[in-house]
Amino acid sequence: MLGKITSKLAGLAASERGSTAVEFALVSTALFLVLFGSMEFCRMVWTQSALNFAVQEAARCASVTPATCGTSSQITAYAASKISTSYVPVSAFTAATASCGHQVTASFVFPFAATGLMPSAPTLTAAACFP
Repeated sequence: MLGKITSKLAGLAASERGSTAVEFALVSTALFLVLFGSMEFCRMVWTQSALNFAVQEAARCASVTPATCGTSSQITAYAASKISTSYVPVSAFTAATASCGHQVTASFVFPFAATGLMPSAPTLTAAACFP
């Protein structure tokens, strides 16, 4: 009886059935971490670029067309309308008159979609001044 069990265990240990599934489970974890991490990084860089564009356009609007962007609230609303992402609020933008002209700044805590992958959320900032 013991010989029969030992023989079956030896046969089971020599079997390669299911090894592909185990290898895929090990490799796919790292693959998905890299894939989703790079997607989140690219989305963060894209949001930073959109913030830069929005503050530049709002500062230019404040200088060139004061009828549209005459007050601070109009400038920040204009900046929020120029950003192409829906998760950046109007409160992220501030407008002021500085020595360089009309200055618009933005500060925004970037929300990662895959929150478990990243240890902390970075703060994205952008500033533009137009004479």
